[in-house]
Amino acid sequence: MSELLPVTRIPRVGLPPRAVVVGDPFRAERVAQRLDDPVEVAFAREYRTFRGSWQGTEVVVSSHGVGGPGAICLFQELADAGVETILRLGTAGAMQPGIADGDLVIAEGCVRDDGVTQQLVPPEYPAVCSPETVLALAAAARERDARHQRGLVWTRAAFYPGLLPVPMPEYVRAGVLAIEMELSALLVLGALRGLTVGGVLVIDGVAADELVGTTGYDPHRDVVDAGVERGIEVALDALVRLVPTE
Repeated sequence: MSELLPVTRIPRVGLPPRAVVVGDPFRAERVAQRLDDPVEVAFAREYRTFRGSWQGTEVVVSSHGVGGPGAICLFQELADAGVETILRLGTAGAMQPGIADGDLVIAEGCVRDDGVTQQLVPPEYPAVCSPETVLALAAAARERDARHQRGLVWTRAAFYPGLLPVPMPEYVRAGVLAIEMELSALLVLGALRGLTVGGVLVIDGVAADELVGTTGYDPHRDVVDAGVERGIEVALDALVRLVPTE
């Protein structure tokens, strides 16, 4: 048997038990540059993995690409490699007034519209964050003086709309804070595998047409970049304060 896992090419053994995951391979590199003694472990397809230390604790940083079906391959193989705690640091579109570009949204749970978990568990099965990750992320955000909100997130498989109507108004009225593409896949897999899982998202635009002041989607702006920097610090701070499962 190969010493490397088949999809991500990460080693089967020897990784630290804590990981931050991001979508973009270059964002994984950006996070890794904040670590002490970062080392690139693997780079295959969209999956790029580093290890290093934050505040004296060894961590993994890995990218999963766009969308739940591909992302869950990384989450599965990280779990197979012995990782026990996974926090997703991503970007998202705001769905409620008062959530500004660059703000953080700390997920408590997700609407499961991710295109993959529907094939793994019944539709009634929830996608919820481990409570300790919510508390750790919120505490880290307060300590970093980072604007943030906590609540529900919509994980949706399709980025661009097609012929079918998008139920955005219903979820806006239901109080969902933001929309993204991968987190519910992590939460469901985490529940199935007994992992500690959660997510913090940086707002990079307004997704709901009903909200005023929309900028149009352009994630490559200074306000978003500054939010990503805060998100990196908050995610890493929270990750190292979480106690790995016994």
